[in-house]
Amino acid sequence: MGKDKYENEDLIAHGQPEDVWFHVDDLSSAHVYLRLKPGQTLDDIPDEILLECSSLVKANSIVGCKKSSVYVVYTRWKNLKKTGDMVDGQVGFHRPQNVRRMSAEKNNPIVNALNRTKEELHPDLRAEQQVRLLQIQSLKKVKHKNEMKQKRLADMEKKRVKEELSYDRVLTSDKMISNSDMKATADNTAAEEFEDDFF
Repeated sequence: MGKDKYENEDLIAHGQPEDVWFHVDDLSSAHVYLRLKPGQTLDDIPDEILLECSSLVKANSIVGCKKSSVYVVYTRWKNLKKTGDMVDGQVGFHRPQNVRRMSAEKNNPIVNALNRTKEELHPDLRAEQQVRLLQIQSLKKVKHKNEMKQKRLADMEKKRVKEELSYDRVLTSDKMISNSDMKATADNTAAEEFEDDFF
């Protein structure tokens, strides 16, 4: 969670693809981030975690904390859009249709429990982001390498099956006999003799 607009700005700039951003809708509030595991989606967030994150942003909104209920919006960090004309802490969205909205009531017991277990850390968000992006790039390379290997194996198998079904190995000139080699006669007896030998 960002303590002020400057920390919020740092979080906006140096999030990770697995991060989910929470904020009170249409009011100033802290930015709260939830880090999912790789491969998880917004649908995988348990209801109690959504309740905790929404309660936290409501409690850390100067105007929102005084209201009995507010709306909270949340989306993936990669959906956040920051342009040069925006003030510190302000964001837009690349795809507004991917932003979810939920109602948040005043919930002091949850906020108090979170505050009791709170740890204040000051990580190097930029360095953490770079490490994660390198991991993702490395995983993509391994995946691509495996896909290319599978494609090569599939191509080799296709080629093998095609060669098995092909007549190219059988229809070679050294195994062929022309009509002139059969000493054909006017009444086709030589051809008939050849067919008898063949069977």
